Amino acid sequence: MRIVADLHTHSHVSDGHLSPAELVTLGASKGLLALALTDHDTLAGIPPALLSAKDEGILVIPGIEVSAECEPGMLHMLGYFPSCPEGLEGSLKQVQEARRERIPRIIRKLNAIGIMLTETDVMREASEAQIGRPHIARALIKKGYVKTFAEAFHEYLGKGKQAYVPKEKLSWEAAIALIRQHGGLPVLAHPCTLALDDGALRSFVERLSAAGLAGVEINYPDHTPEQVSLYSDIASSLGLIATGGSDYHGPERYDCSPGDHGIDESQFDLFRKHLTL
Repeated sequence: MRIVADLHTHSHVSDGHLSPAELVTLGASKGLLALALTDHDTLAGIPPALLSAKDEGILVIPGIEVSAECEPGMLHMLGYFPSCPEGLEGSLKQVQEARRERIPRIIRKLNAIGIMLTETDVMREASEAQIGRPHIARALIKKGYVKTFAEAFHEYLGKGKQAYVPKEKLSWEAAIALIRQHGGLPVLAHPCTLALDDGALRSFVERLSAAGLAGVEINYPDHTPEQVSLYSDIASSLGLIATGGSDYHGPERYDCSPGDHGIDESQFDLFRKHLTL
């Protein structure tokens, strides 16, 4: 399958490694026709990405990734828009503030177990970005407490670990409604992370679909061939579009580049029809 569009990437505006312009340039160098910028809880990277796309000859799709509560615990909802949606950034201010307030709580937990990290250390990694746990991970690496990004999450920052702090999230119903209200397509990101058995996942996606879900992320680095087949079947049976992407953050997350995972030309044509680009 020749991948022409990567619909799941992150820039340093949230927790990625590259600037929006650098990310667009990298995507173009990989031969992609389109790339969606889907930073966490913010659209701030979209304008510079769109500007860069004019020079690189690649289509940039405005997107976002929103965390939401659900029965298993948490899901991520991707939103795609035909143009940068006015008013959505303002609607996410509460979520953005909760993300910022989470950081000192995590640092206090780290300090309590003897890891001398400060907010200044973390802010240095985030700069002007929407701050998150990956910035703490980078600070831990620089301080020598861990050697890799994966180790930071496995030992300290992942769910259930010593310094984990849950963050405030929208309900999944509210996340779908918010994206729809701003003219977007809500898509369930990486369903493998829900940790539901096949029957429970199918039932849950049916509920999401009834509430306005438009698609399911099928092609993803962590999805096995069996999961790809299952998710494709669920999406097809419910009339949902199939999407895919690398979830690229930078060299420290997964061993892949933009375009290593995504959708082919026929899938992209269908996606564009739904998005009316």
